[in-house]
Amino acid sequence: MSDTAPPWDDDEPIGEPAEERDTLTADIFGEPEPAPAADKPASPPTAPSPPAADAPAYTVLARKYRPRTFEDLIGQEAMVRTLTNAFASGRIAHAFMLTGVRGVGKTTTARLLARALNYETETVHQPSMDLSVEGRHCAAIVDGRHMDVLELDAASRTKVDEMRELLDGVRYSPTEARYKVYVIDEVHMLSTAAFNALLKTLEEPPPHAKFIFATTEIRKVPVTILSRCQRFDLRRVEPPVLAEHLSRICEREGARVEAEGLTLISRAAEGSVRDGLSLLDQAIVQSDPGQVVPAKVVQDMLGLADRSQTIGLFEQAMRGEAGPAIETFRTLWGFGADPAQVILDLLEHNHAASVSKALGPNALALPKEQAQRIAAVGALASAGTLARFWQMLLKAHDEVRRAPDPSAAVEMALIRLCYAADLPGPEEALKALRDGDPAGGAGPGSGGGGSAAAGGGGGAVAQARFAQPAVQPAAQSEPTLASFEDVLAMIDRKREIGLKLDVDRYLRLVSFRPGAIVFEPAPGAPSNLSGRLVSKLKEWTGQPWLVATDGGGGAETAWEKQKREQREARAEIEADPFVRSVLEAFPGAEILGVKQLAVPQGEAASEPPVEADDED
Repeated sequence: MSDTAPPWDDDEPIGEPAEERDTLTADIFGEPEPAPAADKPASPPTAPSPPAADAPAYTVLARKYRPRTFEDLIGQEAMVRTLTNAFASGRIAHAFMLTGVRGVGKTTTARLLARALNYETETVHQPSMDLSVEGRHCAAIVDGRHMDVLELDAASRTKVDEMRELLDGVRYSPTEARYKVYVIDEVHMLSTAAFNALLKTLEEPPPHAKFIFATTEIRKVPVTILSRCQRFDLRRVEPPVLAEHLSRICEREGARVEAEGLTLISRAAEGSVRDGLSLLDQAIVQSDPGQVVPAKVVQDMLGLADRSQTIGLFEQAMRGEAGPAIETFRTLWGFGADPAQVILDLLEHNHAASVSKALGPNALALPKEQAQRIAAVGALASAGTLARFWQMLLKAHDEVRRAPDPSAAVEMALIRLCYAADLPGPEEALKALRDGDPAGGAGPGSGGGGSAAAGGGGGAVAQARFAQPAVQPAAQSEPTLASFEDVLAMIDRKREIGLKLDVDRYLRLVSFRPGAIVFEPAPGAPSNLSGRLVSKLKEWTGQPWLVATDGGGGAETAWEKQKREQREARAEIEADPFVRSVLEAFPGAEILGVKQLAVPQGEAASEPPVEADDED
């Protein structure tokens, strides 16, 4: 090879022509690609890439269904109404303070406000709350790239120097939009010096500047800042409203989730729309596409115990059944229920029972069957008992979180609850002490000292309670029910909550004699009411009973009688001359409710304390 040969000749392989063009590029003169050589086998076709590689990235539901207009905001009707009236009258504040729990829509509302302030179309040239038609600046504001709308995170700009640098640009007019809008999220994170630097600008802002603040900790914002802002408290979204919103999103997504599952998600979200959408996103993929996601799967996903079983656990604790209560909890524990969540469910049931006692079962946002069971507990338990259970459950929740074995802590708490269910209330104990009876029904030999007292008062009281039937076995084992009132009292003593509720609501007594009850069932009465009543009466009295139904002629049910007496008492009060004169003196006044105050007994009220001292 000569010395003048080009250097690339040295690298040319012998016997193979040099490849002069890239087969992967088209000819610049438009000539067709050369056919492959006959001796070279055609390369196998490249496998097509899966369509998911070219498809756009999945957008989570919380971002995909972020409200685009004020009408899309759910549960914030009061704020939208106030802003609509302010924009219509031209009384627009220069600073807004949005507060609420996480995920309730503070940042979304701030962006909508920024769009409304700078809204402009071919025909609209003023701020508007109607954002149904996209304006000239809407897309840039939503994407966060508008020059005159600055979104800032106070957590990263806590120093006063950074706030001063930000406020230096306030005095300059906006570049494109009508207003220069400053959206500051988590404003409570600013330092005291930064708040002071912001104070003067908020007090005398330029006409072209608007401030929108958002925070979850409104108490950490200085009062001087709050007084210069128009404050809006974004409310938690109620579970029924959120469940309906989730149902609409499922229809748009083509997903199918049981209504009870959506209710569980809405309750677990605790009023946060974003949390609810995130949980729905997780629930949709729990089954194959097109298949219904059952509520049981959603319940397992959320880690919640079966609500019907926890209601049964609550009923057992209220009846003082320690053994069955522990067995029920161990069943829940075996299915993976969180012990702390079980205590939280019991707290929720306790609260619901107290609310139903005060407002009725219709006040509970629960399915009908569950609401009836909890309302029955509230109807039979006293307010003092429910309050005592609430305090004990609060203490149990703290113990479960700190205990090395949470399940053991729950079992100990259940034992305490069942023990407390048999204890008398403070008013009963006080009456027993005043009458000279032993508190809790304990007999004289129940162990006032020694080993019984050292072993704990609960065991002594329980021993005394179960010792009394041993003295009089015949009288206690076969009680005599001489009237229907005795039957009702027996149901109360046995704490048969469901039976008591059904008897009071649906049993219209026709006739009664010992061993036989004839009644007219009220509309909606359960079909097995007679059988349940026969079974329980035979178990309690040891005698066969005949319980039959009649077509008509029954007296009022206990509930109907109570409602009638309430109406009569109200009518009597409204007819009272003094009440009528008060209503006439105050036009528009009305009687909201009638409460029956407890009147002390004559002996207790008239007994002077001096005589008690003399007796001692």
